Parts: sequence; structure tokens; C-alpha cells
Amino acid sequence: MNLVGRDFLTLKDYTAQEILYLLDLAAVLKDKKKKGELVDVYRGRNIALIFEKTSTRTRCAFEVAAHDLGMGTTYLDPSVSQIGTKESVADTAAILAGMFDGIEYRGYGQEIVEEFAKYSKVPVWNGLTNEYHPTQMLADMLTIREKLGRLKGVKLVYMGDARYNMGNSLMIACSKLGMHYVACTTKNYFPDADLVALCEEYAKESGATITLTEDVMQGTKDADVIYTDVWVSMGEPVEVWESRIKELYPYQVNAKVMENAGKDAIFMHCLPAYHDLKTKVGREIYEKFGLTELEVTDEVFSSAQSVVFDEGENRMHTIKAVMAATLGDCSQWV
Repeated sequence: MNLVGRDFLTLKDYTAQEILYLLDLAAVLKDKKKKGELVDVYRGRNIALIFEKTSTRTRCAFEVAAHDLGMGTTYLDPSVSQIGTKESVADTAAILAGMFDGIEYRGYGQEIVEEFAKYSKVPVWNGLTNEYHPTQMLADMLTIREKLGRLKGVKLVYMGDARYNMGNSLMIACSKLGMHYVACTTKNYFPDADLVALCEEYAKESGATITLTEDVMQGTKDADVIYTDVWVSMGEPVEVWESRIKELYPYQVNAKVMENAGKDAIFMHCLPAYHDLKTKVGREIYEKFGLTELEVTDEVFSSAQSVVFDEGENRMHTIKAVMAATLGDCSQWV
């Protein structure tokens, strides 16, 4: 398996075999990390981390992974980046590619990271766009495999707004890996029809299924994985909260939902989550709407079925695998 020089922009660009290879590599690198075995084979190399949207997990995952591989990092936050303001995406990509060995981009439209890749001579990695979140998918799939022992045949139910990066990416990952994907939400939040059709083509080859349903009990029945995300994405105005809460509150993940799922079902969330009043946003929502929990109850979030922190840790291991595989030969590990 040779992925050297490849960009990592969306899982649409990767075969099932390539995705599984990255998961295997991540598992090996995770094991070495736990044993204290060094993998700093990329000493002397450097990567640029462009964050037009801030993050805790993604930034820490890339920085720790790069450090473990022996690489240096340069972080460009929203206040520093001049992309599209004083310098075009194409010019920025060209100049950074002359200084760095790889470039991570986390921001807005998918077209931006695609343009970065077009004008960069080094690998470009998508840390999140409005449409796709491929590094999160690898972490999720690794976590599911660790907890359930398999991927093929797993029923994953995504509850909430299935139109954007998380819903889109989970549907792609599941359809490529032979999993059964269910978008359980109101029809106004169903994924784009063209993407559904594409994933149905992937599903024909893998044995996966794609289901869109508004029925919570039917959709979550015997599920292996219940997944949700925040109801309002970064960059959206606070004014959308009222309509989102009204439309999506019936799709909150609570004890009833988990009881309806399979007895060994796990709960997943890409984080951050509004499950209590310990955040500024959580308190503001409580003051305005009287709700102490949103997309998931604290009972579920804090339960033994919740694997959200394992999932968060796996961001680092899988991002390390992506960087290692696209920057050099990993045959010594897998």
C-alpha cells in the first residue's frame, strides 16, 4: 500500500482497502505509543497547521502526532491567516509548499482545501470543512473496531442535522466499509440527494445500506452505534438556535434511545457536546430556552456506553497514521 504524496481531503478519494490500511497503521502506532516506543522517523521535517476555524482536539492531535513523528509544526490561527484577504489560496499554497513538507487546513468550504491541494506540491490534509471531516472518520472507525471488534455489518445511527460534515462523512465511511448507515432526523435535515446516490453506489460494492428516517424508535432499533453532534455548526449565527432546537429536540440521544438500540450499543460524539451547564454556551441556552441538555443527555454522555473520550484520543493516533503514510514509506510498521 503506497499513499506517499497523496492528499487527504475526503474519504470519497480513498478505497475501502486504503481506509482499512490507515486504520491498521493507526492501531500499530497507537500500540507503540502505549509501549513508549519512538516513531520519530521524520526528524527534520515540518508541517503547517492552518486553522480558519479554531479547535481543541484537531490542533492537539496534529501537534502531538507531528511531535511523535519527529516533525516541527507552525500554527496559523484565524487572526494570522491572510488566505483570500491579502493573498490568494493558490499563492498561499505555493509558498507554504516550498517551506513545509505537509499542510493541514481546517476552515470553511471544501473548495478551499481542494484549491490548496491543487496548488501545493506537498500533501494537504483536511482538518475539517463545512462538507467533510475525514480525519474524524478514521478516529470513529478505529474506535468502533476497538469497542465492537468489527466494522462490517455494524449499524450506525446518526441523529441530528445530517446535512453537513459529520453526517456526510459518516455516510461515506459506512457505505465504503460495509456498514449500515441510518440518518435519523426530520426530513428537512436529510443529507444531499446526490451524495446519498453516490453512497448507494459505494454500498452496492461493500454490502452496506443507507436509510433515511424520521422515526426515532424504528431508526435506532437494534443499533450498534448511536452518534450525534451539536445542532449548530461553527460559524452559524446564534439566531438559528431556536429553530434547530424546535426541529431537532425530538432527536435528542437519551436513555430511551439507548435502550432501544442493541444491548451492547455504544454512544459516540465528535465533541464538544452540550450535555450540561458547564459551558458558556450551555448556560446561555439554558437562560434563553430553559434546557439543561441539548443533543445528548448527561446520563448518556457520562454512561458506560459512552466512548467519546476514547474517540477523542484516537484523533491523534489516526492523524499520525495519515501523516506518516502520505509523507513516507510505512512498510516497517504495517
